[in-house]
Amino acid sequence: MRYCLIMRLFEAGMYGVRQAVRVARPYGFHLFLLAYMAGLLLLDMLTHSLLMQSIIGLITFGVLAFALRASSPLERRQVWLLVLLATLVELDCSVLWGVYRYRLHNIPLFVPPGHGLIYLFALTWGRTPLMQSHGRLFARLASGVAIGWALLGVTVSVWLAHRPDLLGLILLPIFLWILRTPSGATYVGAFAVTSLLELMGTGLGSWTWAASAPVLHVPIGNPPSVIAGAYCVIELGALKLSRLNRSTGREWIGHEERLPARALGWAGAHSRRYLTV
Repeated sequence: MRYCLIMRLFEAGMYGVRQAVRVARPYGFHLFLLAYMAGLLLLDMLTHSLLMQSIIGLITFGVLAFALRASSPLERRQVWLLVLLATLVELDCSVLWGVYRYRLHNIPLFVPPGHGLIYLFALTWGRTPLMQSHGRLFARLASGVAIGWALLGVTVSVWLAHRPDLLGLILLPIFLWILRTPSGATYVGAFAVTSLLELMGTGLGSWTWAASAPVLHVPIGNPPSVIAGAYCVIELGALKLSRLNRSTGREWIGHEERLPARALGWAGAHSRRYLTV
């Protein structure tokens, strides 16, 4: 009797594990990316030389290249253009203007491919079953969190941290507008992962935002509340540039395409559309 009860409990437990694996399978790629990027920041804090940072950067470039093997040519072009644009922004904002500084006063080599991994996360997250079924709900949730965070940045943050965050409030309408575009589901993922990494990176001291922007002297939080809005603008630029036909200068027309067979285990076995704005 006791043996039968134990076997039934074991079978019920195994059934629950199988169901959990089945439900989580379409999100395995995203869990891997989140774990890798979080581990990247933790590992960076243990390094004290540019050589070690460079090794981590080369590994991250390899991870990005491997992850893109499952993507279409257009998607790969989008991601690598995003890496290029994000690197230019890093050079401008960090090195030239000092809007934020990394702890070793450089741009770590893992940062450019890290931007690519974030963008790839956002692109594939928009195609998951959860976003396909409840995309509008998640967009509203992201809007609510962004609005609340931006308001806290100019009220509670002034009192607790003695540091107002006007930049986040300025970026808020940009982010809300981008969420209303046809590819808004992509930017929900970008907002979530960028906000998480910004909180983790600044919390660990990997980088620090200046108290105010140069020239304009706009107060900045550490991190700014809706910095994902600026990141989404870079994503939008990469998306537009990648869709230009080199020979005619016209945009590619979005059309339905099925993911390659090797991508099914990473991004889920479902058809998708090229993102349009």
